[in-house]
Amino acid sequence: MSSDSVLDRTKALVPYLREQAQAAEQARRLPDETFDALAEAGILKMCAPKKYGGEQLPFEEQCDVLAEVGRGCPSSSWVATILSAMGWWLGTFSDEAQDEVLGDGDPRISGVVAPIGTLTPADGGFRLNGRWPFNTGGHGSRWAILGALLEGVPHAIVVRSSELKRLDDWYASGMAATGSSTVVAEDVFIPTHRAQEMIGMMDGQYAADRHTAGDPYYSLPLAAVLAINAGGTPVGTARGAMDAFMERLPGRAITYTDYTDQSAAPVTHINVAEAALIIDSADAHMRLAARILDQPADGSVSFFDRVKGRAHVTYLTGLSRQAVDILFFASGASSIQQHVPIQRFQRDIQALANHAIMHAPTGNEIYGRVLCGLQPHTLII
Repeated sequence: MSSDSVLDRTKALVPYLREQAQAAEQARRLPDETFDALAEAGILKMCAPKKYGGEQLPFEEQCDVLAEVGRGCPSSSWVATILSAMGWWLGTFSDEAQDEVLGDGDPRISGVVAPIGTLTPADGGFRLNGRWPFNTGGHGSRWAILGALLEGVPHAIVVRSSELKRLDDWYASGMAATGSSTVVAEDVFIPTHRAQEMIGMMDGQYAADRHTAGDPYYSLPLAAVLAINAGGTPVGTARGAMDAFMERLPGRAITYTDYTDQSAAPVTHINVAEAALIIDSADAHMRLAARILDQPADGSVSFFDRVKGRAHVTYLTGLSRQAVDILFFASGASSIQQHVPIQRFQRDIQALANHAIMHAPTGNEIYGRVLCGLQPHTLII
């Protein structure tokens, strides 16, 4: 499967994703058919090692793919973002772990990075306990990467989804179809090969006993990969809102005015032009971020570029939010009805823009601190 075919297959999915979006939101999770469609298009394994049928797509192409998913359904795009990134992360684990998880050629791996669980030593491995909220896409995953502490040291743990209890606690105003409910581990055994220290991952240090050890693609710093891979969803959400606005525009009047055709009103022209230009700006930041990871031949990325890459992603998320807000406020009161697609795009971008890694003011502050010669106030760089 070529990289072009992944994008082409994704573009072909957009009508289906639009069609299923409202029902998925009401169900508070993606349907199994959507997970299958994402997998069949090659999206869920586009970052996985080639040994297991993965594409190892450049990050700019990953973002293009995920933006197309977002045009149809932002929740589907966010799920695809997480699962594709986890496929990349598995490529940094030992070959024993990779064979076990990726060997069937159909990786479906969710994840929660925060090390809020607990590991205790056991014969041949560890016992895992804890609860992790925001397990996006977990309903359709077969495995999960979770963060846990072993004697105070953060570890990344790979666990079978069937060994986790899933709570029915995902009731959200935005990104409602992501199924990001809490998962619970109660004394789950984790073999040694499915655990890896997280210290060093931010600098691209991973397991040595893996066939990907010499591959620059799997030597990139973890936080930068997770942040930059996420840049496609907000851009796609803004494009989807533009599609929804333009499709509804013909023949619509502006209530309590003389305009019987909204598309003839100067205020519409100004709003559409401003939104389109803002989306173009968001797209440019997406590509600037992606190229930070695509350009180094040896997988090394400077600390400054890691900070800058995250800033590009948070900034483009803020821009995407602005564009969607312009279009939503230009859509009239009828747009608040559930059957009108733009209201879902608007709620979804609000939720995404509040994500800790996507939050524009936080990203700007971190970048500004570094520009001023100070250290960032986070280890997630």
